[in-house]
Order: sequence, then structure tokens, then C-alpha cells
Amino acid sequence: MSGKLFVIGFGPGSFDHITKRAREAIEESDVIIGYTTYVDLIRGLLTGQEIVSTGMTEEVSRAREAVRQAEAGKKVAVISSGDAGVYGMAGLVYEVLVEQGWTRANGVEVEVIPGISAINSCGALLGAPIMHDACTISLSDHLTPWELIAKRIDAAGQADFVIALYNPRSGRRTRQIVEAQRILLKYRSPDTPVGIVKSAYRERERIELTTLANMLEHDIGMLTTVIIGNSSTFVYDGLMITPRGYQRKYTLTTDEQALKPHQRLRVENEPWSLEAKAGSGGVHAAPSPASEESAAAVLDASTGQREQPDADRTPYEWAMQALAALHADKGPETAALQAGSPPSGFVPELIFECAVSPGVANKKFTPQQMLALAELAGEKGEIEYTPHHQIILRVPTADPGAVTERLRQLGLVLMPTGDVVQVKACDFCDGEKKDGIAYAEEIHQKLGGQEMPKELKIGFNGCGMACYGAVKEDIGIVFRKGKFDLFLGAKTVGRNAHAGIPVAEGIAPEEIVPLIERIVARYKRDAFPNERFHKFFQRVGEIEGFVWREPAAPKIENAVCGD
Repeated sequence: MSGKLFVIGFGPGSFDHITKRAREAIEESDVIIGYTTYVDLIRGLLTGQEIVSTGMTEEVSRAREAVRQAEAGKKVAVISSGDAGVYGMAGLVYEVLVEQGWTRANGVEVEVIPGISAINSCGALLGAPIMHDACTISLSDHLTPWELIAKRIDAAGQADFVIALYNPRSGRRTRQIVEAQRILLKYRSPDTPVGIVKSAYRERERIELTTLANMLEHDIGMLTTVIIGNSSTFVYDGLMITPRGYQRKYTLTTDEQALKPHQRLRVENEPWSLEAKAGSGGVHAAPSPASEESAAAVLDASTGQREQPDADRTPYEWAMQALAALHADKGPETAALQAGSPPSGFVPELIFECAVSPGVANKKFTPQQMLALAELAGEKGEIEYTPHHQIILRVPTADPGAVTERLRQLGLVLMPTGDVVQVKACDFCDGEKKDGIAYAEEIHQKLGGQEMPKELKIGFNGCGMACYGAVKEDIGIVFRKGKFDLFLGAKTVGRNAHAGIPVAEGIAPEEIVPLIERIVARYKRDAFPNERFHKFFQRVGEIEGFVWREPAAPKIENAVCGD
């Protein structure tokens, strides 16, 4: 019996986006081999096949097992999400085969079945951001040196590629996305549109539009693809769009075009082309001073203004040059209007996101407030419950000021989301134990919403019961017997999570707020990007005289989160 290897890309994960050939190959197979999560995504297509599933970092063992099973005569499907040839299993399967001396003529048959990669599925959900030259870059440096990844980001940024970032962040890899943003901001405007898509076409799909400057304020993980626009990408009605360049030759608002079909490919109508720059015959000659002067002043006849040198022009400015030339025969006023108009006169609409609560100590929304939140969110917005005493509101709007004004009129407290300070206080027994409320509100007023290297949560309890779990936050404050106890460095997530270290008891009321301000200021100043507070405390060893000590922790097998 002759075995066969199918290497299958099943797309984003929904059955609607798995190709017919991929379904057939899965059905034909005797054995299905894949990452556990991927096997679960296609389980509804299985009909009793043997399943071999392993966790992350076990790719080599999966590939070797697949080859063994196929050489034993079985039909084996090695599955990958997206496309198997884009950061998937296709290359690794071939590498294993090559190491064993496999040949196409004498070895087991291999069929690679393409799927929809994340750049395509996420691009479709965002609108049309991949309409021009684009590239994919994986930020995972587990197999590729970071220095090489950084060079690729730098080159793509300089070349004005639309960029799709795969594997942008994981539980352990947190600094790479920060470095990628830093590199790209050297070449791109902070307002460059960025699309963030999590779990495309899956049950927990989330789509967010933001900017290059603000992208790190959003939830980015291993199930996320980040698409960064180029210099001409824009946002319209909640869609991210990258022009292909048609406005360079065509007028999009009329059926009658100034250039006839036989004229559209002439060199004189493509002043940005290589042939136009090289001169007749396609010879790569250096431009003369006269030709450079002519190119720099191409709009003089219609606008009376000199343009910047060719090297400094954006794609949109090239398009405006071409349109100005087309409309020059209609008079200077028309040409100038065409050269200076925006692509469609739109007002960009972005997703405005903020955290909303009824107050620091108040945990009760009124019916009127809830109705207003629903009205503001509308059909396109989102209202997300969180365990952090806040609701996250996401609203598509071109006027965030109107949204915030309405919320404040309702008496709601607004906070930015992302890597900021958040004060999480108890309800002080519904206000009955009120002595500590003023201190919690003062800390919120002075520190709440401040940008930090990583999200920083300050827990505040109004009595020694600490029933709201202040000791389990990055900084925990417990009001007890008229004074304050302080806890620092809780590990807030993971199976080895632990409470903060009790560093002080009986802090005088007049000292607590200045002390917390100094601790937060030190963290903000000295922490690494994306370094959590407990890791910072452990690394520096001492803050305001309080010394880190290792908490007692049980031995637990480390579980890698998405990495």
C-alpha cells in the first residue's frame, strides 16, 4: 500500500473558508496530525481518523511522525491554520524528507494544499488594506535572530510596504511588538492606520482600527494579526483602504476618462515610471540638471507652485501630479482644485475606545447610564464586561469628543485603556466604611490613566477583610485601624499567581498617597517596555526601601501560553 502526505492549510478556522480540496484530503486521510488547537478547529470534519496532536514547539516531532506514518503506507494529513506554506508546516515537512534522502520520484507522494493566510482573511475583514505592495513579517524570534527581523521591519518601513505582522506577541515575547512600532515610527506618520484582527472568522473574532501611535493600547496576542498601512492608506466608514493608484490616471467620479484606452500606457502619461525617468530606449542614464528642474516644477503651469523633488513624493502626490496634468486644459483653477483635493472628501472614522465606570467606590450603574451606553454603542459598537470594575466601550465615530461629553454628563468616570494606571477599589461596604474612600479617590485623581510601561493596577480595600482582593493586584493598599498596609508585586496571572509581598503595616494616612506616587513614578521611569510590575520589583530588588523577596510557591509544570 502506497502512503501519501497531505500538508493542508485550512484557512482561518471557519468551515466556510476551508477549500473543497482541503475537505477532500482530510476525508481521504487515515491519520490527522496537528497542533492541538488546530485539531479542535476541524474536529467537526473528522470521521474516525486516528489523531496525533501535540502542543506548541513540537512541530519537528509532528513532521517526523507524519513521514513515518506515510512511509508505513498510510495517508497522512498534516494540518496548519492559514496557508501551510506561510509560517506553516509545509517547509518543515520537506526539510525532514530532504534530511532522509527523499526524492519526488522514489519517495512518498506529497501534496501541499493551499489555504487562506491571515494576511488575506484579516485584510478582508478590515476592508482593502492589501491593495498595494505588501509583506508579512513574523515577530517570533524563537527560530530567527531578532537582529534579522528588525532589519526586515526597517527595510519594509523605508520601502512603504503595507505590513502584516504575524505572531506579534505572546506571554513571553512582549518587547518585539514595541520595537517594531519604534522602528516603523521612524518612517511613518503616527496617524498611519493600523488594523488589529484577533481570531478572524472564529467564534471570538475581534476587529479594531487604530493608529501606529496607539496600537500598543489594544489587546495583541498570538491569535492576532496586525496590519499596518502604507503612506496612502486611509480609513473610511470603519474600513481600512489602501489605494492601488488608479487616481493617477483615472477620475473616479465620472464614467468619461480624460485618457483614452490607447493613451493610458504611454510613457508621457506615467511620469513616475522607470521608463519615464530613464528616457527613451529604457537606458538607465543619470538625469540632467534640466530634466530634474523640469520634474521638480511639473505643476508650475497649473498651480504656479514648485513641488518637492521626486524622491520625497508620496504615492498620493504622484497621483495628484497626474490628475493635474490631465485637467490642465480646463484652466488653472480646475487643475489646482484637482491637485489639492483629498481622495474622496471623507472624514476618517476610527474606533473610539475607553473604560467606563460609575466611580472609584461606586459599583452601581443606573438604568439611565446603561441605556445611554447601549445607545452610544449602537449596532456597530461594543460594550465589553471586564473583571476590573469597568466596562469597555468601543464606538465607531469621527467625533470622540461628543461621546466623552455625553458620558461625563451622565456622571460616569472615563479612563483610557491599555498600559495605564487603574485604581480598583472595593465598594467600602456600600459606603458604610467610608474612611478610606477619599484616599482611593485621590490616588485615582492623581495617577489614574497615566501611561505606563505595562498596565498597572492599584487595588484598594477599605478594611482588613480585603474582600475585594487588593493584595492580588500589582500594588495593594488595605485601610486598617485608621492606617494603611501595603503589598507590592503580586503576580496577577498564571497558575503560579501569588499575592503581593506585605512590605509595610501602619503607614500614616498623610504618607500613603505621596508614597504610592513615588513608587509609580519609579516604575514608569525605570521599567522596560511591557515589563510587569512584579518582574520590575524582582529585577531592581528595592523600591522606596521595600525589598523584594521570593514568595513561597508550589512547583508547577510551566505551561506556555500561545508560544
